[in-house]
Amino acid sequence: MALVPSQVLRVAILLSYCSILCNYKAIEMPSHQTYGGSWKFLTFIDLVIQAVFFGICVLTDLSSLLTRGSGNQEQERQLKKLISLRDWMLAVLAFPVGIFVVTVFWIIYAYDREMIYPKLLDNFIPGWLNHGMHTTVLPFILIEMRTSHHQYPSRSSGLAAICTFSVGYILWVCWVHHVTGMWVYPFLEHIGPGARIIFFGSTTILMNFLYLLGEVLNNYIWDTQKSMEEDKVKPKLE
Repeated sequence: MALVPSQVLRVAILLSYCSILCNYKAIEMPSHQTYGGSWKFLTFIDLVIQAVFFGICVLTDLSSLLTRGSGNQEQERQLKKLISLRDWMLAVLAFPVGIFVVTVFWIIYAYDREMIYPKLLDNFIPGWLNHGMHTTVLPFILIEMRTSHHQYPSRSSGLAAICTFSVGYILWVCWVHHVTGMWVYPFLEHIGPGARIIFFGSTTILMNFLYLLGEVLNNYIWDTQKSMEEDKVKPKLE
């Protein structure tokens, strides 16, 4: 029942996300006290998604260790359900939402940080925590994709799920503005209604693209891995 390096790594990543979430929630920022609290920010939602996903990964690893060699069919059925949930979460939420948060945040930040992460926030959020929320998500999810094979759902159901999430979050942002009169992200204050519609539509398209990118990347990694293993076996058979 020895743990392999990838399983230890998942535990470490889960603990890091728990630490980031606890430190972030401990910060007393004015925006946390307004309508919607932390839940109006996609960054926070993504952190919760990543923590839940890696929690499921760790639970799957533990279940696999306990089930191995037991011959208990019920336990094996439950393990398959956990694996299916883990794979679905990576495909539909953890990968596309995580990559979206990293790429969009740093692109807007590089253009004009005041539009997405005003300098005032440096007084509340230390640099390491900012990178924990907006940078390390990328290597962590790529490591998970590289160390474990994940079965993607059918493309139509996967795209439908990510579209539902995207539209749901856009409606939530609009509702927060309707209630408070303030946009969640500062740059939305500086563009007109038409530009906002284009932006929201573009983000939904980008989410769909990232879902497809994850599917292609997952297939590439594991098709390449399979080919390498087959190449190693061939000389032995000859």
